[in-house]
Amino acid sequence: MSGLGERLRSWLGRERAPGVRVHVLIRGRIGAGWYDLDEQVTVPVGTTLGGLVDGHAGVEPALAEALAEALAQSPHLAHTLMLNGERCPVVEHRERVLEDGDELYLLAPIAGG
Repeated sequence: MSGLGERLRSWLGRERAPGVRVHVLIRGRIGAGWYDLDEQVTVPVGTTLGGLVDGHAGVEPALAEALAEALAQSPHLAHTLMLNGERCPVVEHRERVLEDGDELYLLAPIAGG
């Protein structure tokens, strides 16, 4: 019976690729550039926040570069990173394992006068 169930799930397309889906949003002026990224990425199970930020999670190189550049050019952004609506400083949460459905949000603050 389980063989039939597996074939049926496969036929119906309900088999999901192994991995964790993370929504990454980067908005605002960071360094010399303006970023407007809104990406749904799939990373391996067990990927940490540090692994994603450092580009070791197998995500699209452009996304990893944007995160790395943003944090290198504007180090204060590492302290304003949000994960699931809560402030999540990279230094303090590098080893935090990402879970399916997590939302990572980096918004460059706008200042003026």
